[in-house]
Amino acid sequence: MIVAEVVRSGFVESVHHGIVAFTSGDGVGDVESPFFPRSSSKPLQTVGMLNCGLVPREEADLALMSGSHDGEKFHVERAREMLAAVGLGPDALRCIPDLPLGESSRKAWLRSGGEPEPILMNCSGKHAGMLATCVVNGWPLDSYLDPKHPLQVALAETVAELAGEPVAATGVDGCGAPVLAISPRGLALAFRRLVEAEPGTPEQRVADAMRGFPALVAGTGTDDTVLMTAVPGLLVKKGADGVAAAAMPGVGAVAVKISDGAARARTPVLLAALRRLGVAVPPMDEVVLGGGRPVGEVRAVL
Repeated sequence: MIVAEVVRSGFVESVHHGIVAFTSGDGVGDVESPFFPRSSSKPLQTVGMLNCGLVPREEADLALMSGSHDGEKFHVERAREMLAAVGLGPDALRCIPDLPLGESSRKAWLRSGGEPEPILMNCSGKHAGMLATCVVNGWPLDSYLDPKHPLQVALAETVAELAGEPVAATGVDGCGAPVLAISPRGLALAFRRLVEAEPGTPEQRVADAMRGFPALVAGTGTDDTVLMTAVPGLLVKKGADGVAAAAMPGVGAVAVKISDGAARARTPVLLAALRRLGVAVPPMDEVVLGGGRPVGEVRAVL
C-alpha cells in the first residue's frame, strides 16, 4: 500500500491512503472502479477538441487548454487572445467568476482592486478552447456546457476511447463543465496513449504542447511545471481532490487518487509511483511548517 504520512515533530499525525494504477497491470487499492478525475482529464478533452476540427492559433494554446493555470498575467492574456481569435470576448465564458488560483497572482489582483472574473478562473483556457471548437463547427455557444451539446458528446466519446472503457457517469466539475467518470486504470492508459501516439496525431500534439510549455499547464513553480521541466519527456496533470496522472514514453503511466481527497498527499504519492516506474524525479516532498519554520514533512511510505 502506498500512503502518505504527515509527520510533525517526529509524530505521525495523519495518514492518507492512495489509490494508484499503473499501466503495467499492477496497482494499489481499487483501480477498476470509476471516479471523477477532475482536471486530470483536461488533456483528454483537448484531444477531443482537435478531433472536432479545432485549429489552434499556435501549439502553446493546447497547453493552456489542458491546464489549470495560476492566473498569472501570461495565462490570462493568452486566454483572451484565444477568444479574440474566434471573434469572442470573455463574456462568452460560462465558467464561474473566480480569483487567480496562484497565491501571488491572487494577492496582486486583490491589491489592484480586482474582483472575481471568469477569465481568471483556472479553467478559462479549457473553456476558451471549447468555445473556439464550437465556433469552428457552427455549434451553439450559450449551451456549450450542456452534456447533450454536440461538443460535450464528442468529448465524452474521445475520453471513452482513450481510456478504453465507457464513461460510467457524467457530473459537473467545479468550473461548470461536464466531468466524466472513468477508472484510475483507464486514466493511466489514456495518458500512456498520449505520450506514445504517432507524431502529428491529436494525442501527440497535446502531449508535446504540455511538455513544451509546462508553465502554461499550471504556473511558475507549481508541481506540474517543475516536474515536466526537470524530467524531459514526462507528462503530468494534477486534478482536484487528490488526483494526478503522469506518463513517460517507453516506460509507462500512472494515475493517483488520494482516497480522502487530500491535496498535500498527492505529490509525495505520485513521486513514489513514478520512482517505482524507474523515472528519476526530483525531491519535492512537502514540508510541514510550524511557527513559520519546518517541523515535519509529508512522505510516501510503501
